[in-house]
Amino acid sequence: MNMSDKYRIRIADAMLVRKLAGQGAVLIEGPKWCGKTTTAEQHAKSVVYMADNKKKHSYLQLAEIDPDALLDGEIPHLIDEWQVAPKLWDAVRFAVDHRKGVGHFILTRSAVPADTKEIVHTGTGRFAWLTMRPMTLWESGESNGRVSLQQLFAHPDRITATNDLSLKEIAFLICRGGWPQAVDMTDRNVALDQARHYYDAVVKQDISRVDGVNRRPERVKRLMRSYARHQGSQASLSVIRQDLLANDTHELKEETINTYIHALKKIFVIEEMEAWNPNLRSKSAIRTSNTRYFIDPSIATAALGLGPEDLMNDLNSFGLLFETLCVRDLRVFAGALDGEVYHYRDKSGLECDAVVHLRNGSYGLIEIKLGGEKLIEEAVVTLKTLSSQIDTERMKAPAFLLVLTAVGDFAYRRQDGVYVVPIGCLKD
Repeated sequence: MNMSDKYRIRIADAMLVRKLAGQGAVLIEGPKWCGKTTTAEQHAKSVVYMADNKKKHSYLQLAEIDPDALLDGEIPHLIDEWQVAPKLWDAVRFAVDHRKGVGHFILTRSAVPADTKEIVHTGTGRFAWLTMRPMTLWESGESNGRVSLQQLFAHPDRITATNDLSLKEIAFLICRGGWPQAVDMTDRNVALDQARHYYDAVVKQDISRVDGVNRRPERVKRLMRSYARHQGSQASLSVIRQDLLANDTHELKEETINTYIHALKKIFVIEEMEAWNPNLRSKSAIRTSNTRYFIDPSIATAALGLGPEDLMNDLNSFGLLFETLCVRDLRVFAGALDGEVYHYRDKSGLECDAVVHLRNGSYGLIEIKLGGEKLIEEAVVTLKTLSSQIDTERMKAPAFLLVLTAVGDFAYRRQDGVYVVPIGCLKD
């Protein structure tokens, strides 16, 4: 397969190849502008662009009258933004059922259709799902990738890598985000503008288009600002409501807030993190609330009106948004390893920022810090405390303990076995 010289290889490329080799169709989903279509195009032999304004009306008519006409083409056949015509789902499903072999279709979508449960049910055994997110620092070329997450699961006795990213550079990368168009821009101010444009599109159009419900842009802005302030927390709807009421003169119910959040999830702006539930020796009650994150940290900075210099002047906000950047990258890396990322917190207040859990039962515990010996030592204590509470007779011991930092000259393994790795050295 010949990739275009201008195309930047994504982690999703290898995942897509693998999934096409095992299923009749692959559904790529994720936020607008994250590169779904471009990635799919590199592997497709024919394409239908359902959102093409010049052909959209004709395509919609065909989808109603003769949807099979839109399925014709050399395979893999890409149907981009298929949710524009939901009837295509059943047509693709039927075609997969009656054709021999695998790798027939690639579908992309930037929004979840209304009847999600029905789609998931009817796609079982026929479709593979692939979630794409904005680019990791490894994919965008900012991380040198000298330490791999997969390597850490083998618990090497020694790792060595030099970090090239400064705190100021990390601040810029948080605000720029992993949007492919921004990554390839040489003018940094213009690159920073892209996240703001994305935010404006969400507020003014996308959040209302997803389900046809007209939502007031000013209220969407206030909600996204509040959500940004609660990044990395398990803030309840009542907490967010109180935050919003300070600046909203209208009656505002939790149910209303929940519909807004649900709409943002459906367009992949928000991606919450589920709680990890290990077997423990202690009887500590584990908190099960999801942790709140945007899918990319730049959405939060755009919502808050922050730039790189603002983060440098507010290290508390910097640390929270750096955590969002790391969670984004860890989710992409974990997906490539057939794993998921979770969060841990119990009633005693013991908390672990990220747990990368693979399907084979292996897992690693990760604390995320800006850097510095004091913060690293605090993170090590947390990791060791949680590790000591895990009942290793009922589940595996953690494969590794990792402090993931923003800065630091080197990646290394401490004498106690804990790894310290700057994000600028990490890859999948």
